[in-house]
Amino acid sequence: MSIQPEEIGGRSLKELIQVFKTNKVALAGLIILAILVGIAIFADFIAPYDPFERVGPPLQPPSEKHLLGTNDVGQDIFSELIYGARISLMIGFIAAAMGTILGTIIGIVSGYFSGPIDEVLMRLTDIWLSMPTLLFTIFLASVLVRTPLPMIYAIATAIALTSWPSVARLVRSATLSIKENQYVESARALGASNSRIMFKHIMPNIVPLIIIEIITGTATAMLTEASLSFLGLGDPTAKSWGTMIYYAMERNAVFLRMWWWLIPPGIMISIAVLAVMLVGMGLEEFYNPRLRKKQ
Repeated sequence: MSIQPEEIGGRSLKELIQVFKTNKVALAGLIILAILVGIAIFADFIAPYDPFERVGPPLQPPSEKHLLGTNDVGQDIFSELIYGARISLMIGFIAAAMGTILGTIIGIVSGYFSGPIDEVLMRLTDIWLSMPTLLFTIFLASVLVRTPLPMIYAIATAIALTSWPSVARLVRSATLSIKENQYVESARALGASNSRIMFKHIMPNIVPLIIIEIITGTATAMLTEASLSFLGLGDPTAKSWGTMIYYAMERNAVFLRMWWWLIPPGIMISIAVLAVMLVGMGLEEFYNPRLRKKQ
């Protein structure tokens, strides 16, 4: 993100509302995201059928009874699409939150202590960044899905373990700047412990960065989850947009010209990722005064 450590600071809810009022693109993203979250929460009431239940003949085209037809086992595709929002958004948010929290802890510790600790943590971060992200995520997912961890959380953990380095670098940069402030020196002189200074005095000042990273990280995590599911590493017991595309490809939806099975989940992934990114842009403008001045 282009936001700089010295630009972050407290903002009121009224200012946040004003930013989204003036930034129509960000407001559109927020509305779309709210609708998707609402669909995910109330999927049980919106979906006309149980997505795991066979409700008709297989491979049926769209009709009044089945808006997007049925898949190869007779399940309603529209119901799958509705329930897919729940899994895709949940994995995206959990993975982004886990990765951001891990990166934040490493970044704060690295930036605050500097010296040998900083060197070790940053070299570890560099090694992590040098690995091909998708291939590394595939490897971690294939290992974690064999653990007792529920598959959804195993996938989210695999994504989180490959997303933290960029957060760690950003937080480290902010910490290096903030720790030189007078109030941090005063707290240290009064005998405050290192952990108290890091998490009571420094962390509150980087909360805006953390929020933005979680929001934008959710979009990346959703794309990664879709990629893993497309490659067959998704949870077969759950309905996500990625697993829908995987099964559509496996059952030759392209050759059967069943666009209603293959295209809708791809469109939903694109819409969800776009909405999240637009909200992230609005939050960045909210926390970055320079962007507001350009409006």
